[in-house]
Amino acid sequence: MQNRAYFLTKPLTLEERAIPMPEPGPGEVLIKVGAVGVCGSDLHYYAHGRIGNFVVEYPFILGHECAGTVAGVGRGVTHLKEGDRVAVEPGVPCLNCDFCKRGRYNLCPDVRFLATPPYHGCLCDYIAHDARFVYKLPDGMTLAEGALAEPAAIGVNAVHTAGVKLGDSVAILGAGCIGLVTALAAKAAGASPVVVTDVLDIRLEKARSLGMAAMNAAGGDTVDKVKLLTGVGPDAVIDCAGTRETFRQSLAMAAPGGRIVWVGLASETADGLPVADISVKELTVTSIFRYRNQYPAAIAAIASGTMPVKSLVSNTYHFDESPRAFEEAHNKKDSIVKAVILNEN
Repeated sequence: MQNRAYFLTKPLTLEERAIPMPEPGPGEVLIKVGAVGVCGSDLHYYAHGRIGNFVVEYPFILGHECAGTVAGVGRGVTHLKEGDRVAVEPGVPCLNCDFCKRGRYNLCPDVRFLATPPYHGCLCDYIAHDARFVYKLPDGMTLAEGALAEPAAIGVNAVHTAGVKLGDSVAILGAGCIGLVTALAAKAAGASPVVVTDVLDIRLEKARSLGMAAMNAAGGDTVDKVKLLTGVGPDAVIDCAGTRETFRQSLAMAAPGGRIVWVGLASETADGLPVADISVKELTVTSIFRYRNQYPAAIAAIASGTMPVKSLVSNTYHFDESPRAFEEAHNKKDSIVKAVILNEN
């Protein structure tokens, strides 16, 4: 069996190379990768070679949103077998540090996360992965949907952290894939209305098609418009854009006693925030980092149709078209909602 991989060899350049076939060790499974989602973090590494302190050493394999078929089982694995269709949770924590022991394994300092330097990603034919972080897909769920369990888990975590409950009003700032899956999770939790803002019409159209109230944030009066739709402001604001402007908006629009969750990380600093709002309105401001123990819930929500993530996929590419997939996802943000690379026979 061949094992091809697409390596990022320099900014904006992917090259196909042959790599050794991995052997599943004890507690691991060998996975024939069938679907890889193109994520915003992948695109940032693709264009800039780094995200914060995580710096790419070329050549580097991208991709962390992954699903496929079990092709081999290592010693001690009993819950999976060859032929099972699975979703892959990309981070494997140490499970020994204090964070892991307290159940907050997403904060493990020694986590091995696909496509986060120095660890290669899944844009290849085969990977070996810790079976404890591999989940069997229900019948009828596609591999593309399985790959999108990763962003869906982020949305589930964001909504859970925001404490969204039946009848809450929620604003989602940013309608990329993460913003849209977060909106779906908020709607599934019983929020109404769910208001989504962005500056790209294609994303807003998708939000409307999913039953959300959507508005273009380019006009400058976003805060007032969101308040008009939600009364005194949303009970929860989830910022999936992470810009200085959306940081400011989240504080300004939240209702008194509201909860704010920052998800996006587009800005490294946030000067000029109206911090008085935090005190005067007694806001709760927090953030999330990835997810922990939310994959099963995300998969169940997708399989049941509660989170119809397949409707977010606007562009699909064959594995051989991976360079074009990344080029177009990078250059055509105004026409692509979500790109997925398929490598099915």
